[in-house]
Amino acid sequence: MECRPGCGACCIAPSISSLHKAAGQPCRHLDASLRCTIFGRPERPACCSGLQPSAEMCGALREHALSWLAELEALTHPGE
Repeated sequence: MECRPGCGACCIAPSISSLHKAAGQPCRHLDASLRCTIFGRPERPACCSGLQPSAEMCGALREHALSWLAELEALTHPGE
């Protein structure tokens, strides 16, 4: 499966600690077309390159992906 154009859910919903990015906030490397500007480059965090699109995660709509990833973030976020 390939990334859905105009989605960017994986760059918005989860936190990315190595980039100091909070969950629900767009990554600073996300461009206006919702594409990663460091895709394929060595400075892209391993957690980003390890996340691969799937039917379960992405669903049929961008809103599904945002919701699914937000729920995963909540379930895996360490207690405060």
